[in-house]
Amino acid sequence: MPAPVIGEDIPLARRSPATLARRPSKRTAFVGLVLGLIGATAVLLLVPGPWRRWLEPLPVEGLNARLSADGRLLGHHPYPEVPRDQLVELELSPGLQLKPEAAAAVGAMQRAAAADGVDLVVLSAFRSIALQKSIFFDIKAERNQSAQERARVSAPPGFSEHSTGYAVDLGDGRDPATNLSEAFDRTEAFRWLQANAARFHFQLSFPQNNPQGVSYEPWHWRFEGSADALKVFEPAQRLAR
Repeated sequence: MPAPVIGEDIPLARRSPATLARRPSKRTAFVGLVLGLIGATAVLLLVPGPWRRWLEPLPVEGLNARLSADGRLLGHHPYPEVPRDQLVELELSPGLQLKPEAAAAVGAMQRAAAADGVDLVVLSAFRSIALQKSIFFDIKAERNQSAQERARVSAPPGFSEHSTGYAVDLGDGRDPATNLSEAFDRTEAFRWLQANAARFHFQLSFPQNNPQGVSYEPWHWRFEGSADALKVFEPAQRLAR
């Protein structure tokens, strides 16, 4: 005869609570489930990981796109808006503003170009995030572009180098038809920039086949002649290495 199992030889009515297999109530099971979900969510929020960005709100309202693992949005690095009291008007381009060191370098570069017979003009300089938002979304709608298509030729608000006060769009005053187009790279002004811009600490931001995946923009140059500017653009430089 097999040995009796402890508890089975005791009448049901006389068994102690410890000998009874208790089934949890529905309420207890529900509370346990809720607490488990809360605990799992807390762990997900506290532990870093690439999936974290899917729990965060979209970085730009109205744009259904999320940050990449390295913090870029549709190829563009994030940039803060420089305070207005840190900007000065360009000497040779009234109405346009840059950080003082960049403004001085642009002026010197324009004078040097003029001495070589080149009419180097500044088409755009500092742009606020609000203005960049208007440019991005209004032209996107006007051209019936997707966000991805628009981002290849214009940075989303909060992700434009122009907001730093260190970036400019340049043109050839003798060939305005090439303004803000790839045709600018066939002008005297662009050839002069290729040969001389580095002397004034300016670098082409989006050359052909750039690692950010942004369209080629021969007119867009950024100033890297100060410690602050180098710090601002360090992520872009690191990606380009």
